[in-house]
Amino acid sequence: MKERNFRTIKTNGVSLKTVVEGTGPLVILLHGWPQCWYLWRHQIDPLVEAGFQVAVPDQRGYGGSDAPEEINAYDIIHLTGDVVGIADALEYETFTVIGHDWGAPVAWNTALLYEERVNAVVGMSVPYFRYPIGALTNQENFGDNFWYMVYFQEPGIAEAEFEADIRRSLRMIYASVSGSAPEGIFFNPKPSTSGFLDGLIDPEQQPLGVTQEDLDYYVEQYKRSGFRGGLNWYRNIDRNMEMTPDLKDKKISQPALFIAGEKDLVLKFPGVSLDGMTEWVPNLKGQVIIKNAGHWVSVEYPEAVNEALLGFLKDFR
Repeated sequence: MKERNFRTIKTNGVSLKTVVEGTGPLVILLHGWPQCWYLWRHQIDPLVEAGFQVAVPDQRGYGGSDAPEEINAYDIIHLTGDVVGIADALEYETFTVIGHDWGAPVAWNTALLYEERVNAVVGMSVPYFRYPIGALTNQENFGDNFWYMVYFQEPGIAEAEFEADIRRSLRMIYASVSGSAPEGIFFNPKPSTSGFLDGLIDPEQQPLGVTQEDLDYYVEQYKRSGFRGGLNWYRNIDRNMEMTPDLKDKKISQPALFIAGEKDLVLKFPGVSLDGMTEWVPNLKGQVIIKNAGHWVSVEYPEAVNEALLGFLKDFR
């Protein structure tokens, strides 16, 4: 694995292990669950070579960054504050923010809450949308069927399942939502009493874009951090809406781009609509849907992702 320049950035009450490389306008890359900075391993060098300084944190709760125990430490105010804190620590007044999976809502909301600081925003996998309180976390909305966001709400249950065999858990999660997974496997009905991994695939071969070395690195990170911090993000889903009533009708004004894999399961989530994005993101410059890619689009088809990113970012150098 290529050696990276890590810095410990102290901000907003936490220490964030952050890759910082390059010179030029600042681009901050935000991973989601269950990932770490390493999600962006194929994007860092092309962005640096294009003339940007790149900051890639392990977000709070992950990898080598602090992981507070309190659930409330992972609400959207804390998470967006971390992003701005990174820019402050690197002495940038403005920056571009790019997020994948949970990193995407953090990126979108950073653009909303710190409008004067964010030059441009890219969301990957998760479009911008707001949702009614309880819509994603109330079992009644899913009948007797399992829904993972409900399963994640009770502290300790998902942690125990995933930490029983970290390598197996990550291998199955990465494989089951990748572009190489059997179509629809994540949504195969199972009882609400199921575990997350029940019914998912455990392939003999690594999924597209993930080598054995990659998996080894991820396992090392999760042995260090555990899963509680990342799962606490899900335990703030409703609180995030409750805390930001002022954003209910606010639109994202900055130039924006959306990227996703054609087979990304998130595009089939309740309440998610690509058609409605321009209502909330009127300066949306494009939606890039990458053929055959699944959820992990930046590692499955890095060249296509990099081409889209660099084409969008050329106006912000």
